[in-house]
Amino acid sequence: MRWTPGYQSGNVEDRRGGRGMMRGAGGMGIGTFVILLVLSLIFKRDLFQLVGAGGVSPGSETAQSPPAATTPEEEQLKSFVSFVLDDAQNDWAQVLPRYGAQYRPAKLVLFRDAIQSACGFAESATGPFYCPGDERVYIDLGFYQELKSRFGAPGDFAQAYVLAHEIGHHVQKLLGIADQVEALRGRMSQGQANALQVRMELQADCFAGIWANHAAETKNIIEPGDIEEALTAAAAVGDDRIQEQTQGRIDPETFTHGTSEQRQRWLHRGIETGSFGACDTFKAADL
Repeated sequence: MRWTPGYQSGNVEDRRGGRGMMRGAGGMGIGTFVILLVLSLIFKRDLFQLVGAGGVSPGSETAQSPPAATTPEEEQLKSFVSFVLDDAQNDWAQVLPRYGAQYRPAKLVLFRDAIQSACGFAESATGPFYCPGDERVYIDLGFYQELKSRFGAPGDFAQAYVLAHEIGHHVQKLLGIADQVEALRGRMSQGQANALQVRMELQADCFAGIWANHAAETKNIIEPGDIEEALTAAAAVGDDRIQEQTQGRIDPETFTHGTSEQRQRWLHRGIETGSFGACDTFKAADL
């Protein structure tokens, strides 16, 4: 992928220092923070919300905490995700008005090990995620090494796909799709809610493909092999493949993101068509 080394985005918040997570919870001491953290994990509930420490607002101490020492490789990766973030968001800023919505940029939060977001506490093992509550994408850059070594999906465009997928969720938020899905899931059985979430995730894959299509057709930043890298990454994070690797069996009832084949198919549909209308997974009879 052709990109600009050294690129920096104003929409990136670097919280890799760790201090911000300790101090950002309403100014509480580290002892209180640790107690709430342990209880949140035990009861599977965000207890930080009870003391008004749930979300992180722009300009808070958490957002401003200084980053820890980083390696040149990490800084290059930070520059890369900054470039992809802005490129993808610039595309959506042009696309969404055609569908009656104005684009509002998401922030990208870099963290290490664990983070407190408006959606609750998360560890690096969660993987990259988008929080609609604060309209931020969260990622521990160490995930990209795991994507390469554990999931067998190397390459910079594989990395770009992961971020573009999360921006796809932000697009769903801005269009009201995320709120509609969340309301419906609350009235469903767990199996039905999981099936609906799969459609949500596959649409985000397709939206990532739309950006890849634009990147290839209008900006000449796609190099030979890039699309294959993204498709390999999509297959690597399919529910069936991950379950087989981690538990040795596959349970379709618990799928929340789709199979490897489905994720590849919808990503490829977005890449091939570049069409927003082609990404309506909620009306598709066959995923």
